[in-house]
Amino acid sequence: MEKLENVEKAIGAVEAEMRRAGLWSDQPLEPERYEFTQAFGMDTMAFSQWVQFILVPRVRSIIESGGGFPATSQVGAQAVREFDGVEQADGLVSALQEFDRVVEE
Repeated sequence: MEKLENVEKAIGAVEAEMRRAGLWSDQPLEPERYEFTQAFGMDTMAFSQWVQFILVPRVRSIIESGGGFPATSQVGAQAVREFDGVEQADGLVSALQEFDRVVEE
């Protein structure tokens, strides 16, 4: 139960950082954007869109169902690559790295 609570806090921090950095969108994605085939949806959406529209809802769904998480997560590493040099995203990168750490505990 503690792990689920920690993951819930971590994903909440990711959402808060996205909002703070101005990366959270109030507009939904077009349905065709969900038809991605590459990791992190790179062929149809920006990484920040993937985090908002794919990662956050999936993590919350897993928490609600009490299910398990993958053994490893690489969203923090991808965030470092995606937001290199984007100062306003430093907090988001840290939040995603913390999410990885908590998921892998």
